[in-house]
Amino acid sequence: MDNDIVIYKINNIKSNLEFGKSIKSKYILEEIFSFLERKRIFKIIIYNKYLQHTYKINIKDYKKMSGKYKVGKKNGRGREFELYTNNLIFEGKYFKGKRDGKGKEYYDNGQLKFKGEYLKGKRDGKGKEYYDNSQLKFEGEYLNGERNGKGKEYYDNDKLKFEGEYLKGKRWNGKGYKINGFNEFVINNGNGEGKEYFCDGQLEFKGKYLNGERTGKGFEYYNNGQLEFEGEYLNGKRKWKGIWIL
Repeated sequence: MDNDIVIYKINNIKSNLEFGKSIKSKYILEEIFSFLERKRIFKIIIYNKYLQHTYKINIKDYKKMSGKYKVGKKNGRGREFELYTNNLIFEGKYFKGKRDGKGKEYYDNGQLKFKGEYLKGKRDGKGKEYYDNSQLKFEGEYLNGERNGKGKEYYDNDKLKFEGEYLKGKRWNGKGYKINGFNEFVINNGNGEGKEYFCDGQLEFKGKYLNGERTGKGFEYYNNGQLEFEGEYLNGKRKWKGIWIL
């Protein structure tokens, strides 16, 4: 499809290109673009923050080389691939080079990861997330890339895990359920005592929440049921004071 955008995104640059930090950025760029030339891929967009920050790529050189291969901001339908594996990452609509409109994301194994709406490159609007075994993981509303608004979470056997409202990616108002369907906890305005579970229903965490984050006394468990950590949390993170079970 001539009007499609084909984007090759370098997701695994660390493992695919064994470059040391001492190697100048131009050699990395030459390696990338020579690969594209061999593959006769010209209508592409390439971007990778790891390259830019770790190897201090000169953006002027990057744009100059990109221009040679007709890289630029495109509008319309397109597909996005991982550069070295050629795995499909995304397909959908773009505006000014960013995901914008309806689209789909995929796992490395080809299973659907997400389908829904995007705005300026981020999930925005209604959408659905899936486990890599194709089971539904979440359905609801997004804003600026995060769960925001009404939504439902599921275990990987389609059983309801949580339903309610989210705020900036955090559970804010709603009810949580055990894998057997029984109501387990309630969150109001981001506050309350709650529990989190692994996909198989095994307890992962129990403790208190404040503003949607783990705060106060809490317990974490391995997926075999053994206690991993007992102690205090602040803003979702473990405080130094606690007990690690090794």
